[in-house]
Amino acid sequence: MGCTTILAGKNITYNGSTFIARNEDSPAGQYSPKKFIVVKPEDQPRHYKAVLSDLELDLPDDPMRYTAMPNAIDNDGVWAAAGVNEANVSMTATETLTSNDRVRAADPLLVKQGIGEEDMVVLVLPYIKSAREGVVRLGGLLEKYGTYEMNGIAFQDELEVWWLETIGGHHWIARRVPDSCYVCMPNQFGIDWFDLDDAYGEQAEFMCSKGLRDFIKKNYLDLSLDGEFNARDAFGSHSDSDKIYNTPRSWFVQRFFNPYDVVWDGDDADYRPDSMDLPWCVEPEKKLTVEDVKYVLSSHYQGTPYDPYGKCPDPSKKAALRPIGVNRNNFLSLTEIRPGMPKEIQCVEWVALASNVFNAFVPFYTNVNSTPEYLSSTSDRVTSENFYWANRIIGALADSQYNLCIVHIERYQNAVQSKGRAIIQKYDEAYRKARKKPDAVKHCEKANAEIAEMLKKETDSVLRKVLDTASDKMKNAFSRSDG
Repeated sequence: MGCTTILAGKNITYNGSTFIARNEDSPAGQYSPKKFIVVKPEDQPRHYKAVLSDLELDLPDDPMRYTAMPNAIDNDGVWAAAGVNEANVSMTATETLTSNDRVRAADPLLVKQGIGEEDMVVLVLPYIKSAREGVVRLGGLLEKYGTYEMNGIAFQDELEVWWLETIGGHHWIARRVPDSCYVCMPNQFGIDWFDLDDAYGEQAEFMCSKGLRDFIKKNYLDLSLDGEFNARDAFGSHSDSDKIYNTPRSWFVQRFFNPYDVVWDGDDADYRPDSMDLPWCVEPEKKLTVEDVKYVLSSHYQGTPYDPYGKCPDPSKKAALRPIGVNRNNFLSLTEIRPGMPKEIQCVEWVALASNVFNAFVPFYTNVNSTPEYLSSTSDRVTSENFYWANRIIGALADSQYNLCIVHIERYQNAVQSKGRAIIQKYDEAYRKARKKPDAVKHCEKANAEIAEMLKKETDSVLRKVLDTASDKMKNAFSRSDG
């Protein structure tokens, strides 16, 4: 189980964009190389057959182009993971979720049948023109075909962000993220308050599967005493493992974005890493930036006793909790749908590959027919000639000498993020000021190529620095030199 998701409404981001961001993490002991590609309409299947389940279905004949972050090794299926389509609608799938025995008994997960994480982006993203349409399409597919796993999925357009969570084999709920709030999701069923009375209107802030109210009543799933239905209590888990694997991640994120609202540390804290009542959506104390989201999705509990790289005097706390920036991060993406920008250059997708503690976040336009080879050519061959494997090598080397290498990593991250942003701003301005608009796709591809060239130069440079630093600290080092 892996992944951590951050969602943000348009009123609390630095430039009025909506945000959806997610780490995809491999299971323990496994690593999935990822690549950043574009799927053109002619490459989208018209008949889809899953690899991990018996799912097979026909797809509409009018798909849109979309970006994707599939597995570089496709023996387990596509796993398109995250992307943006031609209509400037984004999707990320999925956040693996927990459930409870009552839900699994009432609507068992299917066995080798139905829709899973492998399939969702391919089945939904090419066919939707709003975030709300994404919820409706995926919800209908779940009700018809079912699922063999619990998942959370985010959808985004310029105005709205939606979060959908599956419930058992066929049911689901979804809630619109309030414009003034952010959400952190850490592999645990998350939505708390849910208004069943508002779940079926065309402008509803909530949506759910048909018959969900009867399903809840029939199976005695509503645990509220005051009539305020809490979906997390009804459908989620409350296990001891949640307290070291899931809730600490939300605790750290909320502690970062809301440092003064409540007491976060100490025996008398309002919220602790093992608190099971952290709110699903929260108003932050300041506006969120892309860099803020990268920081929290790379975090390893800095400034707390739980930091695996820290100098905590209590060994029972150090590395006791599952970090957000973990060794088995596959990728991180954040989609920024920027208001007031021409539609042709409105969407920027920020991408980082491998372990987030040691990688850099880089922006790319999504209105393109292809992505730079440095990010699209990943295979099972280990080579510094692509972004994924270069970052895997950097992370493994820097981790072993964290205190010596972190200065190189921080300078690398700052350089890539600032230079990438500057290139995007340059091409934004050129497009907006042009009397005769250039071909938008070619304009965006030219910008992306310039960003990729900068990215490779900076990545090669930091790889050399951490390699030299780690080499100096090898166990067979000897101070006497023979020249």
